[in-house]
Amino acid sequence: MGQTESVWAVVLLSLVAANWPFVTQRLFGIFNLKNGKNLAIRLGELIAMYFVVGGIALLLEQRLGQIAPQKWEFYAISATAFITFAFPGFVWRYLLKGKTA
Repeated sequence: MGQTESVWAVVLLSLVAANWPFVTQRLFGIFNLKNGKNLAIRLGELIAMYFVVGGIALLLEQRLGQIAPQKWEFYAISATAFITFAFPGFVWRYLLKGKTA
């Protein structure tokens, strides 16, 4: 997998992972919670998914060569992008689904 494919894979994985907490009622898509998930659990799951995707991105970058050093600006921008990717799932869960149900 080349650099371009790795970048697109991380972007698509980020898009799916950012929306996953809002799509499913199971914790991480695996564990069934007795009372379901509230917003706090979904946000915690979103943060965990950010770190999982970041780890996968780091692994892909390491396979391509030397890992570039990152400063706080990189993490601020990547976290903001991840939250932006989560917007469709949030809108569907809390703004649209409540009106149709």
